[in-house]
Amino acid sequence: MIIIITVLAYFAVLVAFSRLTARRSDNETFFRGNRQSPWYMVAFGMVGASISGITFVSVPGMVLTTDMTYLQTCLGFIVGYFVVALVLLPVYYRLNLTTIYSYLGDRLGRRSYLTGAAFFLLSKLTGSAVRFYVVCMILQRFVLDAVGVPFQLTVVVMVALIWLYTRRGGIKTLVWTDTFQTTCMFAALLLIIYNVTASLGLSLGDAVGKVWADSHSRVFVFDDWVSRQNFWKQFLSGVFIVIVMTGLDQDMMQKNLTCRSLREAQKDMCTYGFAFVPANFLFLMLGVLLTWLAASRGVALPATGDELLPMFAATGSLGTAVVVLFTIGVVASSFSSADSSLTALTTSFCVDICSRRGDERLRRRAHLAIAVAFAAFILVFREVGSTSVIDAIYVLCSYTYGPLLGLFGYGLLTRRPVADRLVPLIAVASPLLCFALDTVVSRLTGYKFGYELLMLNGLLTFAGLWVSGRWAYKRKD
Repeated sequence: MIIIITVLAYFAVLVAFSRLTARRSDNETFFRGNRQSPWYMVAFGMVGASISGITFVSVPGMVLTTDMTYLQTCLGFIVGYFVVALVLLPVYYRLNLTTIYSYLGDRLGRRSYLTGAAFFLLSKLTGSAVRFYVVCMILQRFVLDAVGVPFQLTVVVMVALIWLYTRRGGIKTLVWTDTFQTTCMFAALLLIIYNVTASLGLSLGDAVGKVWADSHSRVFVFDDWVSRQNFWKQFLSGVFIVIVMTGLDQDMMQKNLTCRSLREAQKDMCTYGFAFVPANFLFLMLGVLLTWLAASRGVALPATGDELLPMFAATGSLGTAVVVLFTIGVVASSFSSADSSLTALTTSFCVDICSRRGDERLRRRAHLAIAVAFAAFILVFREVGSTSVIDAIYVLCSYTYGPLLGLFGYGLLTRRPVADRLVPLIAVASPLLCFALDTVVSRLTGYKFGYELLMLNGLLTFAGLWVSGRWAYKRKD
């Protein structure tokens, strides 16, 4: 019962933020926050928004298989955020964009614009629904089943609450709720670490030193070029992950576009880029501590890393306080990403697809419809009950960001035209070619592409656009 009370109290605070920030709101407030957001609040809130509920649960378990090598990717994030701040943000602010895909319409053409927006809508709706489904399943299995709450009710209530506190203020509300949710998430993480170290009889200072000396603290891999954990693969992948999944993603950029000026948006972007190394170190440190706790109690480690943190934090073995903290941490991290996804999807649909930026009635209806679709997707995943289907959707989402990289890269790095009517075909063909190449290489050599597939996907899209540009020149002649 205490868990339900905690979650309801948490949502009551979010609704209070919504009421305070949504007064006299309109579409300009919902889409762009009236361009009045303090940059430091956006920066702090974006850390939480970038860490989903799956990240909160999964990253500690990474130490079981890859040690702390994920920090190599986080180092790449820093460079990626500087690229976004210095290359993409000036373009978005110069054109005074509401959605970033409008740039594709100005630079490449109407079909290129709709292609970019459609790829975003497809990948964001399915990807966000899958991530939220996984979080709902974790809460259901470890927390809510014990108090008799059915899964369907969990999904409907949680999505309805997100819709409730975002429906009026939109992105302006999220800047404030993200700050609150990021505070809750890190407070929960730090207090869980404190409880685990206390259970091990260690001080926090001793714990940090012992973790750094542990075999699982390996960070850098320079000697194995085939390994997915090779430094340069991880580092460069981190750079491109940020460029594509932040700089070319309306969901992640919408809050940054609410800052008062380009300079403030750049300060916001560069500041929170540095936060991911220490933040993820804390998650990984917790993972190492949990392996020690399992050994001290004679408990077998779980088969998958995703179950390492819930095995202790959600079962009551560390006390009721840790169960409450775990629930708050998962809810805060998952909702700070799900609510922004819902708002960004509404914005892109109204502005990009319908071209009706000022229609408040359309915006309200679209926001509700997307919330219903979001909940329906989650319930469908539950009925399917197949991890292979969910894995396939994750793969689909990873492929759909490649064409966005190619489209924006071509627009920014060249002055060539494109055959606009061929762009949808190129954007679909590129992921299919990547999938075929990955399959063939895996069967022939045993090598499996990792994050670098994103770069290959973008390169193939870029090449296709380049060829179509030559055809467009000939048509002009």
